[in-house]
Amino acid sequence: MNSKGQEAAGNVIQLPASTGWPLVAAFGFTLVFAGLLTHVFVSALGAVSLCVGLVGWFRQVLPEEVHESLAPVLEEVVRPAPSPRVRHLEVGERGHRARLPLETYPYSAGVRGGLVGGAAMAILAILYGIIGHGSIWYPVNLLAAAGSAHIAAMDYRQLLAFSPTGLVLGTIIHALTSALVGLLYGVTLPIFPRRPILLGGILAPLFWSGILHSALGIINPTLQARIDWAWFMASQFAFGLVAGLVVARHERISTMQHLSFAQRAGIEAPGIGNEKSDNQ
Repeated sequence: MNSKGQEAAGNVIQLPASTGWPLVAAFGFTLVFAGLLTHVFVSALGAVSLCVGLVGWFRQVLPEEVHESLAPVLEEVVRPAPSPRVRHLEVGERGHRARLPLETYPYSAGVRGGLVGGAAMAILAILYGIIGHGSIWYPVNLLAAAGSAHIAAMDYRQLLAFSPTGLVLGTIIHALTSALVGLLYGVTLPIFPRRPILLGGILAPLFWSGILHSALGIINPTLQARIDWAWFMASQFAFGLVAGLVVARHERISTMQHLSFAQRAGIEAPGIGNEKSDNQ
């Protein structure tokens, strides 16, 4: 048997046979040390798995290495025509690695989608204030309480009243948060090109609401104590659907990964771009 994997008679190549015994030995080795923290029986099971894996592994290579026969597949090599200019591979051509996505949305689309989604969210928040508490300033002051200790210390009646500080602070917090989340939508939606609304309108609001539900007690205790989660979830879904729709309808732009490093760096040198003809 040819142990070097060279071509044998009948156009057959002998290669080392694949085996799973190293994986069994590694698993047993891990269990041996895991048993030091759990139970002695875990170490015993690991020792048995380690021994079985080592024996099986050694039988694959001793006294003779086990091989498997493979028939080579010949591929016709097409040589490109000689050219005085360097030809760069396209993205994905001949196994060239591509960093996906190939196209993305401009940052302005994400910011615009976030602001429009924030407007839709604000409408639902105002409806919640009118229907639930008879005041449009209640949700505004609750949001502003995240950045003002004075507003966070207000009682229920004070939260229902108009507060200039609450209006300015709540508007700034809501606008900045909406723009940043919209920018995140613009970056992540191209990764899911088939169903962007599913990500932006359903999955992202669920994920975002779950994080806020667990961390809101630290970020804004006043909002945590007074929030109505049904209205909160409705506003999150409204933001996600509107922002995702606005971003998804925007025209995409190609990423710069198909360009050479010199072009991405802005270096002007002969041969890195399309040369102008002599007639131009």
